[in-house]
Order: sequence, then structure tokens, then C-alpha cells
Amino acid sequence: FITPLALVLSDTHLKSVEMERFADEADVVIVGGGPAGLAAAIRLKQLANKHEKELRVCLVEKAPQIGAHTLSGACLEPSALTELIPDWKERGAPLNTPVTEDVFSILTEKYRIPVPILPGLPMQNHGNYIVRMGNLVRWLGEQAEELGVELYPGYAAAEVLFHEDGSVKGIATNDVGIAKDGSPKDIFERGMELHAKVTLFGEGCHGHLAKQLYNKFNLRENCEPQTYAIGLKELWMIDEKKWRPGRVEHSVGWPLDRNTYGGSFLYHLNEGEPLVALGFVVGLDYTNPYLSPFREFQRWKHHPFVAPTLEGGQRIAYGARALNEGGCQSIPKLTFPGGLLIGCSPGFMNVPKIKGTHTAMKSGMLAAEAIFPKLTAETLDSETAGLHVPEYAENLKNSWVWKELYAVRNIRPSFHNYFGLYGGMIYTGIFYWIFRGKEPWTLKHCGTDANQLKPAKECTPIEYPKPDGKISFDLLSSVALSGTNHEGDQPPHLTLKDDSIPVARNLGIYDGPEQRFCPAGVYEYVPLDTGNGMRLQINAQNCVHCKTCDIKDPSQNINWVVPEGGGGPAYNGM
Repeated sequence: FITPLALVLSDTHLKSVEMERFADEADVVIVGGGPAGLAAAIRLKQLANKHEKELRVCLVEKAPQIGAHTLSGACLEPSALTELIPDWKERGAPLNTPVTEDVFSILTEKYRIPVPILPGLPMQNHGNYIVRMGNLVRWLGEQAEELGVELYPGYAAAEVLFHEDGSVKGIATNDVGIAKDGSPKDIFERGMELHAKVTLFGEGCHGHLAKQLYNKFNLRENCEPQTYAIGLKELWMIDEKKWRPGRVEHSVGWPLDRNTYGGSFLYHLNEGEPLVALGFVVGLDYTNPYLSPFREFQRWKHHPFVAPTLEGGQRIAYGARALNEGGCQSIPKLTFPGGLLIGCSPGFMNVPKIKGTHTAMKSGMLAAEAIFPKLTAETLDSETAGLHVPEYAENLKNSWVWKELYAVRNIRPSFHNYFGLYGGMIYTGIFYWIFRGKEPWTLKHCGTDANQLKPAKECTPIEYPKPDGKISFDLLSSVALSGTNHEGDQPPHLTLKDDSIPVARNLGIYDGPEQRFCPAGVYEYVPLDTGNGMRLQINAQNCVHCKTCDIKDPSQNINWVVPEGGGGPAYNGM
């Protein structure tokens, strides 16, 4: 199938050029090669093979290799993986580090208060595995390909396609080889259309296509706004004498104040060398525009309980991503004609557990199980050209995913009280540990994260210590370790709806918070060439695709879209 489309070039010396976009047909198209998308693809092909049906499943992923944009802690609960691939051990899944030791702490500036992890509390990790999620995702990709799934890494889904009746028809990948000014380069190629009976959107947290679908189908009409966090992570090679494979450490408290939600993790991997994965999570509903999640992370590493593990070690990787923290109150409508939302795109993270991979994978499996009988029925039972599968949402609400998320639904919003962190911990102890989330009420969040910042004049600037280059580091040397790279001569993937807003509103009222909440140094305010005033400079090549700017910008003026396929971070087992 060939779709003609006129590409109007910005160079006025060139005429409008008629270009053709190739279109291909599949039964199912999946956007996003993360745990949810791959679990859905694997389950679909398992069902097709079992019932001896032909089913073409195509998966597109913006990273150049499957797993290269994946970043997670990660302490994995293996329940969904075991359901999907019961013989994962024999097949060589990279789950090399069973948890052997669980440590939880409240930190003050100089001391640590140990907190016992009682059986049944969400932080208990008995039976879980410390993994490098990028390696697990790459392995899932290999399992999918063995079953006949067509994987297309390096192809960024840039556009949702619709039938005339308004149902989803599929997706189109973006054009490549366009210069910054909109003119075609010698290597110019049109994107490709992938049409399907049903399209699964598993883009991960705050997906840019999901944002469009929310508006078109009014999917957020009956749920709370999503609330998010930013997670920053490093991998370190440490002194072998300090290495304790299987040890899991979590903390709350310092350096954050009691009214800023967040905490840390430090996991000792068993990968044949003394590796630790450590990170810091900050809820994006924080109020002080002077707060920098990156610098809070660097400061935390100097705590007397943390620094000894890192002293004499070497940092080898850095990255960041946003996390969904809204829980079941914030899950949108999951189905619409022609499509479904799976994984971290709608947001199935269990916040107190700090785990979302098992729920994301299960959502992909449930989607596959709901789609398969409809796809293979003698007659296609659908009122629209794109298949509508409301059974997926019903099955999810009857699954252990919903039961698990419902039980912890009040833990995250319970932190919005005068006592902050400590009030939330007391609430968790009483209503989760004792009553298992059976309280007859559901707490609300405080609105969107973008609306939570106070004006700078109402807040105290935060003085951060200078990095020492041994345990703490500056931002740009950190970004270099992410391997992020984008073709410089391409249209910007970070766009402003109104160029005047950053200086007039964000800088004028909030002292330019984007230069602090971005974990990659993308945004900076620099003097105008005239020397009179400031302008916002966007260093898009630094972007690690965390989407924090699109979430936290108090003016909601930044729009994140996919760059050319293959651009972005180059994580190796993050």
C-alpha cells in the first residue's frame, strides 16, 4: 500500500515535493519494546502457536537496540515472568541475583534509624531478584523473535493513524533525514505506516502518543490526574571487600525534607564483578522550584551510611527516567476503538513496593489474551474498523494486578499531610500492614505535578555542596555516561508552544525550574546576544528521554515528541 503525501519544504526555493509513504499490514502492532510490549507480543505468539493460527505481530521501538532505552532499579518480582515463560531459568534469563538481605532506613543528616521490614510490608523483597533491566528486556526480545514476532528497533512511532470512523488504524514512524530548517537532506526517507486490526501502546511513562489518545478519546475523564516521580540511577564498580551480592538497601528522609516525597535504593548485583546499582527517586509534586533532583542524589551519596560503600569505587553509568506514581486512582480508560494502553503508559506501578515491571508485563499478557479470541474469530465482531477490546479492562480489574494496586492505593496520597513522610509511614503501618488496604475510602492526589510549584519568592534557595569528583559529580560528566546522542541537524524534538513564556513566566515567577528538574542539562537560561535580558537555550542533544520537562513545566509549554529513531541514551544493562 502506498500513501501519497505532499511534504512542503521550508526552503522557499524548493517546490512542494510529492513523497510516498509505504504502508504495511499486520494483525497487531505494538508500540514500545519494554517489558509490557514484549510480554504482549510473546503471549500473542504463544497463543497463535498453541491454536495453530497465523498471526502477524510487529513491534516498533525507538531505541537502536531492544533494551537500550530501558532504565529501572531494579528489584524484580518474578511472578509475571514465571507465568509468561515458566522455564525462564533453563532458557538463561539474566536473573542472576536473588535477594539475600533487606535493609530499610530513615536517614537524618548524620545518622541512620533502622526500620524493621515486617512480613507483609510492601518493601519486603524475599523471593525477588536484583536485575539489570536492560539485559532482561534484551533477553525478552530474543524470546519474542524466536516465536516469530517482528521487532523493529530504531523506528520511532511518531503519529497515530485513524480510520474514517475515528478508530485507530495503526501508527506511522517519523521521517528521517530532515534538516533543522525542515528541508530534506540527501539521506531523506519518508516514514512507514503500519496498519493493524488493533494497536497496543506500551510507550512507557508519559508516552507522547498516549497523550494524544487521552485527548481524542477522553480517556482521563473518570480518573485522577497522573502523578509522577523522577528516578536517577548510577552503576558503580566498588571495592570487592565491600560487595555483598543480594543485599537490597532502601532509605527515606535526608536529604529531602519531610514534605518532599522520595527515597533511595542501593542494590548489590551478582554479575561476576563487584557491581552496585544505586539511585534516588523524587516525587514530581515537590513545591520548591529551587530543588534539583540530580543534586539531591549527589548529596545523598555523601551520607555516612552510603559513602563508605562507594569510596574507592568507580562510577560507570548514569541515567534517569520518570515513573508513574498515581496508582489505581490515576489509571485512565484502557481501551478505545482500535487500540489499548499497556504497561507504564497508563501506569501500573506499585509505589510502596517501587515495582512496576511485574504489573506491566501482566497487563501486556492480559491484553494479548483479550485480543487473541477476537482476532481469530470466524467473523470479526467489531462495530468499528479498528477492533475494540473492552474485555481487556474487565480482565485487568479481575486480576491480581488490580487487587495489588487497590490495596496500596492510599499510601502515596497519604503523604500529603502536615507530618509529610512520617504521617504517611504511620498511615501505611496502620491501614496497610494491619488492615491490608481494606479501608472504605480512597484518598485523592493534589492535582497535576505541574501545578504544585510555589513562586520562587515564597521559597528558600537550596545551597548544594560542590561535587568532589570522587563520590559526587557534575551534571555534564554524568550525562556523558548515559551515552545519549541525537543527530544534530534535525527538527527539534523538544518544542515550545509559546517562545515568550519561559522568560516571562518560568524564569520571572519560578526562577527557571527547568534548569534544575532536567537530569540531563537540556535547559539553561543564557544572556541575550544584546546583553539585555535572558533567553532559554535548549540543548536537545543531551536529552535522555525521561519526559520530566513535559510533566513538571509549570506553564505546560514544553512538548516532548520522538526524535529520529535510534536517537537518545545508549544504556547498557540499566
